[in-house]
Order: sequence, then C-alpha cells, then structure tokens
Amino acid sequence: MKMRWTLGMVALLMSGAVACSDAGSNDGLVARVGDYQLTVADVAELMVNEERLPAQVTVIRQVADLWIQYTLLGAAVWQDTSLSSIEFEALVRQQLDQLMIFELRDSVVQIDTVIADDELQELYAAEDPALEMRARHILMQYPPSASDAERGGARIQLQRIRDRIVAGESFESLAEQFSQDRGSAAFGGDLGFFGRGDMTAPFEQAVLALEPGELSGLVETQYGLHLIRLEQRRIQNFDEIAPGFRERVLTERFLRAESTYIADVETRAQAKPLAGAFEVLRELARNPGTRLSRRAGARALFEYVGGDLTVREVQLVLQSQNAEFRDEVVAGDEERLDGYLRGMVQRKVLAAEANAAGFGVSVERVDSMIADARVQLRGAAQVLGLLSLDRAPGEDLDQAIARSVLEAVGKVLTGATEMVRLGGIQYQLAEGSSAAVFDRGVGEAILRIGQLRMNRSPSLLEEAADTVSLSADTASSGR
Repeated sequence: MKMRWTLGMVALLMSGAVACSDAGSNDGLVARVGDYQLTVADVAELMVNEERLPAQVTVIRQVADLWIQYTLLGAAVWQDTSLSSIEFEALVRQQLDQLMIFELRDSVVQIDTVIADDELQELYAAEDPALEMRARHILMQYPPSASDAERGGARIQLQRIRDRIVAGESFESLAEQFSQDRGSAAFGGDLGFFGRGDMTAPFEQAVLALEPGELSGLVETQYGLHLIRLEQRRIQNFDEIAPGFRERVLTERFLRAESTYIADVETRAQAKPLAGAFEVLRELARNPGTRLSRRAGARALFEYVGGDLTVREVQLVLQSQNAEFRDEVVAGDEERLDGYLRGMVQRKVLAAEANAAGFGVSVERVDSMIADARVQLRGAAQVLGLLSLDRAPGEDLDQAIARSVLEAVGKVLTGATEMVRLGGIQYQLAEGSSAAVFDRGVGEAILRIGQLRMNRSPSLLEEAADTVSLSADTASSGR
C-alpha cells in the first residue's frame, strides 16, 4: 500500500519507547513528561468525537506517545530556539551512508539498457502487464502486537460496516467516516488505478477475484483488515503501456544485477552473530530509549571481516524505525532477527566500500545537512503551532506549551494537521526528562471515552467492543 512521509530527514516514524508505569501518585494521568501531564480527561476530550479511532490500549498509547513527543519538542524550542544542543550528526550520518551506497551501486552495477521491440513484445505477451484495476477500500488498522480482543473488535466493526453496505448504505460515505487509511478515506476509499504487483499479495488476490461492483469479504494484510469493492478493470494496448513497461523491465534487470553484487559482498564479509545477539536485539526493540554506558554501547552483536556491528549502532537504527517494526522484532523468531542484523551489517559494509571507493562526503556537506535538519525540526514546531505561542492573559510559558501541545495533537487526530513524527530525535529531546505512560490511566481513558460515546449515541466501535467483551465473558463462564 502507498504510504506518506512527513518532515524529511528528521521526520522518522512514531516511536512508542517511553516507560510504562502505574503509580498511585499518578492517579488520573495517562502520561507524564517532566512536569507536564496528560490527564484522562484530556485524552477523552481528544478522542471522544473521533469515531474512527477505537478506544483501545494501542491507540491510547499512540496518542500518549505523540503527546510526549510534541511536549518534548515544544519545551525544547522554547529553551533553545536554535536547537543547537541537539546532536543531529548520528541521524545525518545514516542518511549520508545511504547516499554513498547509492553512488557506489550506480558505479558498480551495470546493465544492458537496450531492449529490442520484439523482445519487449514477447515479455508483454508472457506477463500481461496491461491489466489495471480501480478499487475502493475501508481499512481497520491494528499493530502486530494487537491483542485477540483488539483484532476481534476490528473484525466485528468492519463486518458491521459491510452489512450496512449490503443493506444499501453508501460505501463512499462509510469509507470517509470509518476508514483508517486517511489518504483514500477523503475520496470515499478510492485507490485509483493500479496494476499487478502494486499492492500486497492478499489485497491483489482479493481484487482479482472480484467482478466490477462486487464487494469482498474481510481481507487481512500487514496493514490490518480491508473491505474492498472493485470499481473497474481495464486493459491497455501495447502502445499505451510500452514506455512504462520498458522502464519496468530495465528496473527488474537492475535489481537482479544489484542482488548479485550484494550477494558477493555478503559472501566476502563472512558475517556471524555473537552469543546473546538476538536477546539484546529484542530488548533494544522493547526499550529503544535505554541509556547505554560506553561499554554496553560498544558491545559487538555481529562480527564480519574487517569490523563488527555494535549495540549502539543497532539502537540508533531501531530508534529511527516505527513502533510496528519494533513490535515485529520483539515477536520475531531467530531466523528473522538474524536477517535484520545481517541487513544492518550489509549496510555498514557497503558504506565502508563506498568510502574506500572515494564516495565519502565532505565535512562541509555534513554540516550543511545538520543545518538543514535543524531548520526542518523548527519547521515541524511551526507547523504544529509550537513555535509562536499565543499566550492567554495570566498564562505562563509552561501552561502555554501544554495547551498548544494538546491543540496540536487534537488537530492531528482530526486530520486538520498532518502528523509530524520525530523518531530518533525524540530520544535526544528526552535526555534529562522522565517520560512515562501509565497503565491505570490508559484503562481509565478507555472507560471514559466509552461512557462519553455511549451517552451521545452508540457507535459501531462501542458495539463491537461490547460484543467482544460479551463473547469473552460467555466463553469464560462456559469453561
């Protein structure tokens, strides 16, 4: 599926790496960072009218984590408007390594770019790339770590939406109201035209099985559950698709050549994991913000010819990834974890080869990218309304920051402002501040939101949650 990014080099995906706690002195709080507090009432007010956001543990935690990030950012820009205390170099270095790898790849991976017309015709006849499909979908998301109850709630909610469509309600209207794919929800779930290979395999298979106008059952992919309606199929003639098809064939040739080169690099590296590597990787994924001593950070997890991969290097990579990826790491078996670490080793080896081949970057370029990163982070604060506080009479700075952060989170939840995610920057902003999300407060927020929504009018979500709860109670009593 197509995903959107925000904020360039410092807009990495949202992290969920704050501590979880449950202390009596934090009654009525969902989260705290330093002296700033997110109350149960705050969360209820933010979410009560956002029906597409289910009142579930994972969602409340994501809201709390976003509030923590924006609070840290708001406090940071008012303590130091130049953001000079933030060390961007480690994050910039990751990007520079990737740029060097691209330059190395372009210099060593060579392919024949000439494809005769008759050869292209043969490939066209064999692959049938001209088929395009247009579909709408409604998405109910849940992370890999979602509980059975959360998955069941999403399934029941989507099934009830399907029943409403079958009964005659508008797919487009329900997609706008309930789909959690905001990019397509605004257009009634319309994904536009796409070809073979553009979507995940389960999604594509479901679409291929439909006739125009037909509604699918519930389709599960890595993104969650989908309800799909096929709108249209069309087949383009060869002349229409030839230019794009030629580019695709060349891209596939290039990728095969690139894979051959990388396989040779891996063979020469002779990388191997060291004892305890997978356990450390899982722990870092659970707690990516863990403060490491110099000795702990320098511990090697993988060895290869000419070097090693350290705990600190792995931590920096995990901090730049989203919470869903880290959940997959925590739940992954040793084969998958070995693959993750080998991928990091591969990147490090390729960066070293690129540097040795003369593709290193100058100090001036590094400094320029760091300056750009600071500008972008200030831009994020500006977009969120945290840079120019409109202080009310009698309101001190901390109160103004707290109010502005709540307003920023609220605008993100309603879709009025695009989400800005801080990723690895969050961990530097958090140094010297204690941040926590409280289990008890999360539970209280779920109850409060449910009560408020119920008093207004039952929604599909509350009905689904009630059904899951009732089913669990019935199963329990029947044992």
